[in-house]
Amino acid sequence: MNTADMLTTYLSKLPNLIIALLVLLIGWGIAKIIEKAVYKGLQKTKIDDRLFAEKKPARYSSEKVISKVIYFIALIIVFILFFNILHLTTVASPFVSMLSAITAAVPSVLKAGLILLVGWAAASLFSYLVKKAGMKLAENGRLRKWTMVSEEAEMSRSVTAASRIVFYFVLLLFLPGVLSALQISGVSGPFTNMIQSVLSFIPKLFAAALIVLIGWLVARLVRDIVTNFLASIGTERLAARMGLSIYLKDTSLSAIIGTIVYVLIFIPVIISALDRLNVAGISEPASAMLHTVFTMLPNIIIGIVLIIAGIWVGKWVSSIISGLLHRAGFNSLLGKMGFEQAGTPKLTLSQTVGMIVQIIIVLLFTAEALQLVHLEFLVVIATGIIAYLPNVLAAVFILGIGLLAGQLVSRLLAGMLSGKEFRFLAPLAKYTIITLSIFMALDQLGVADTIVNAAFILILGGFALAFGLSFGLGGKEFASRYLAKLDRKIEKHQSADDRKPPMS
Repeated sequence: MNTADMLTTYLSKLPNLIIALLVLLIGWGIAKIIEKAVYKGLQKTKIDDRLFAEKKPARYSSEKVISKVIYFIALIIVFILFFNILHLTTVASPFVSMLSAITAAVPSVLKAGLILLVGWAAASLFSYLVKKAGMKLAENGRLRKWTMVSEEAEMSRSVTAASRIVFYFVLLLFLPGVLSALQISGVSGPFTNMIQSVLSFIPKLFAAALIVLIGWLVARLVRDIVTNFLASIGTERLAARMGLSIYLKDTSLSAIIGTIVYVLIFIPVIISALDRLNVAGISEPASAMLHTVFTMLPNIIIGIVLIIAGIWVGKWVSSIISGLLHRAGFNSLLGKMGFEQAGTPKLTLSQTVGMIVQIIIVLLFTAEALQLVHLEFLVVIATGIIAYLPNVLAAVFILGIGLLAGQLVSRLLAGMLSGKEFRFLAPLAKYTIITLSIFMALDQLGVADTIVNAAFILILGGFALAFGLSFGLGGKEFASRYLAKLDRKIEKHQSADDRKPPMS
C-alpha cells in the first residue's frame, strides 16, 4: 500500500473519529447534567436523609453517591457509543456486557426500591404514631407517674428514641424483601429466617407482657386490700403490744404482710410469663424453686409466728425478771463489790440480766423455727450456742462469787489487821481470790484447758516461791538466833549427860 492509499484510508475514517469525539464530549456533558439533576432532586426529596439520618459525612453524602453511580452508568453508555462508532467492538464488548448486566438488574433494583419506599412509608407512619402517643402521655404526666422518666428533657429524649427504634425496626422487617428482590440469596436467606424468628417471638412477648401486667395489677390490688384489712383490725396495736414497734420504724406490720402477699402472687406470674416465652432455662428452675417455696410456706409461716412469739415471750419474761431483781436490790450488787460507776448507766444490772434472758428465749424459739424450715446448718449453730449457754452462765456465776468473796475477805482483813506491815494483805487476798475465780471461770468455759491449768499452777507456784524467798531473806537474823539457841540447848543437854555417874 502506497502513501496515497494510506492517506485516503485515514481521511475516510476521519469523519467517524470526529463524530465519535463529538459523541464522547456531548455524552460526557449530558452525564454531568444528569448527575447534577439527580443530586438536586435528592436534596429536595429528603427521603435519603430519613433513611440515613445522622450517618452521612459531608464527603460521602447519599445524594453524592447516588448521583455519581448514575453518572458512571451514563458514561458507560457514552463509551459504548464512542467505541462502536470507531468500530472497536473488541474494546466495546466488556462495556456492553457490563451495561447488559446493569440493565438486567434494573427491574430487580426498581422492585427493591419500591419495597424500600413502601417500608420507609410504613416505618415513618408507625414512628409518627409512637411519637404522637409518647408526647400525649408526656403532656398528661403519665410517663412521670409510671416512674419511666423524671425530667422534661429526659422525657423528650425517651420519646424520640422510642420513635426512632420503631422506625428502624419496621424498616428492618422490609429488608428481607429488598434482599430477595436483589437476588442476594446468601444474605437474604439467613436474614429472612432471623426476621421470621423475631416475628414469631413477638406474639409470645406480647402475651408475656400482658400476663405480667394483669398479674401486677392483681398483686397490687390484693396487697392494698390485705394491708388495709389488717390495719383496720388493729394489727399495728398488736405489734406495739408485742414490742415490735422498735423494729418497724419506717413501715408497719400490715404493710410488711401485704408486701409478702404481693411477692407471693407476683412470682408465679413472672414464672408463667417465662413459660409463655418458652425460656426453659429460666422458667424450669424458677418453677422448681417456687414449688419448693410453696411446699415450705406453711413451715415458714409457723416459723415466723414462733419468732414473733419468742420476741413477745422474751420481752414479757425479761420485764418480770428485771422487776424482781430490782426489788431484790440486785442493782446495788456492783456497788457492794466495789465497782462503783460514775454517772447513771443506760442499763441497770437487772435490766442487763433481763435482756440476756430475752436473748436466750428468742434464740430458743429461733432454733425451733429454723428446725421447721430445715435449715440444718443454722440449726446446728443455734443448738451449739444454746448448749454452750450453761457453761457461760456457770462461768459468770463463779466470777461473780469470786468478786463478791474477794471484796468480803478484803474488808475483813482490813478490819482485823490494822498495822502498816499488814496493809498489803487485804488487796493481796482480794486479787488472789479474783484470780482464782477467773481461772475457774475460764476452765468452766473450756478455753484452752491445758494453758489455763498450766498458767494457774505457774502463778500458784510463783506465789509460794515468792513467799518462801521473802520469808527466808527477811527472817535471816531470826533464823540465825533461833539456830544458835537450839545449838546451845543441845550442848547443855550433852554436858549434863556427861556429868552423870556411870551406872554400876
